[in-house]
Amino acid sequence: MNRINWKDRIVIEPDIHHGSPCIKNTRISVSIIIGSLADGMSPDEIIEEYPQLTKQDIYAVLSYAAEVLDQENLIPIHS
Repeated sequence: MNRINWKDRIVIEPDIHHGSPCIKNTRISVSIIIGSLADGMSPDEIIEEYPQLTKQDIYAVLSYAAEVLDQENLIPIHS
């Protein structure tokens, strides 16, 4: 299975949501979708909440997150 190209679905524009990555043609931020998944929502539940989204948008968010994490120097957080 090929990973979706997030650049087709996610934009970063200074005048939209303060430059946070968002789904193209919406003001729904990547962080909202990642947070919803982390809270246990399924892609279908997220789409029910935000009907303008598609599963491909959600997969694009995950693809974006994977690429960002590959480029970051991660520091362990101790609790």
